[in-house]
Amino acid sequence: MGAGPAALCIVAELVEQGILVNALASHAPDKPWPNTYGIWAEELESLGMASLLGHRWSNTTSYFGNGIGRRGVEPVQHYFDYGLFDQEALQKSLLHRCDGLKWNLETASEIKVLGAETEVFCTSGNSYRARLVIDASGHKSKFISRPNHGPVAQQAAYGVVGRFSSSPVEKGQFVLMDFRPDHLTELEITEPPTFLYAMDFGNDVYFVEETSLACSPPIPWETLKKRLHKRLGHRGVEIQEVMHEEKCLFPMNLPLPDRNQPLLAFGGSASMVHPASGYMVGALLRRAPTLAKHLAMDMSFKPDLTSSELATRGWQVLWTPELVQRHRLYQFGLRRLMSFDESRLRKFFATFFRLPREDWSGFLANTLPLPRLIIVMLKLFYISPWKVRIGMIFGGKIF
Repeated sequence: MGAGPAALCIVAELVEQGILVNALASHAPDKPWPNTYGIWAEELESLGMASLLGHRWSNTTSYFGNGIGRRGVEPVQHYFDYGLFDQEALQKSLLHRCDGLKWNLETASEIKVLGAETEVFCTSGNSYRARLVIDASGHKSKFISRPNHGPVAQQAAYGVVGRFSSSPVEKGQFVLMDFRPDHLTELEITEPPTFLYAMDFGNDVYFVEETSLACSPPIPWETLKKRLHKRLGHRGVEIQEVMHEEKCLFPMNLPLPDRNQPLLAFGGSASMVHPASGYMVGALLRRAPTLAKHLAMDMSFKPDLTSSELATRGWQVLWTPELVQRHRLYQFGLRRLMSFDESRLRKFFATFFRLPREDWSGFLANTLPLPRLIIVMLKLFYISPWKVRIGMIFGGKIF
């Protein structure tokens, strides 16, 4: 169920494994995706998919100073290529691999597990049966059960693709995070921090986006829009033409689903958003082939498995004990960061990007094995200023 990046990733792999798939989606699978998707280029190169990048930058930087004085405006150079997916190319590539698949434009209203099969009832009155149902419809799915651990922190962003009175970033530059707060009042600095994510698309077109790392409740889009305009205005930049407006809102610390439930999930509904970065597409592309191969083997060689048993085996592949532990570590780290004030958060990220590139990039991509991840986190603690260390242990709002 679904037609977004997660659904197309897992469907493409299932079809290639020879599994008969019936897809349900509330809209056509070729409907353009509304949001942009970024990824570190090396992560995509390792999958042999670098051709799906629409843009790529070698001049990748961040700003963690206070924006005042020479030292306060010096950028951190990442020396690591970053890219944006060509969304149309990615979508068409996945749909091509699903060639011949039947798409039913339906909205599920109820799902019943019948033993060997599961039946999906739709608002149209139609129903569909399958040995296994995979919900890839996103984090708002009402069919996937998960524990309630309290309010969920969400990343919110408001962005604009357009033309400007002057360059909002340097020509050919990608800015991962610009946390400089010199445009804010003393009162605004005490509010939840936000940062600028921006890039030069060429031909005098730029993308600028004001982003909140994670907050509960989420920062409203209107607040982010005002902050973006204030940040640009402080640097003498005005938006002259809006070519595209982007609004993003998604959970960062969604609890892992109940992995004994008779439905399997993939993507946002399976809590696959990376709690440390908010990224997911790289994980979809890496983890879909493994899941599809195991499901194909189970369905081919173990025909007596019920729907519930197939789902359980799928959950075991999707969320191995190591991945569960890594997810918990990332969620712990996110809770700490959410308690940091603006100054401490800038110090944290300035320290984080002092780690060796293979450490911080693996951390952000969630590709570090558990022992290595623990070592990297300990290394980060060791090199951090005392104020950041205290925040890591006790939370930033205590001291």
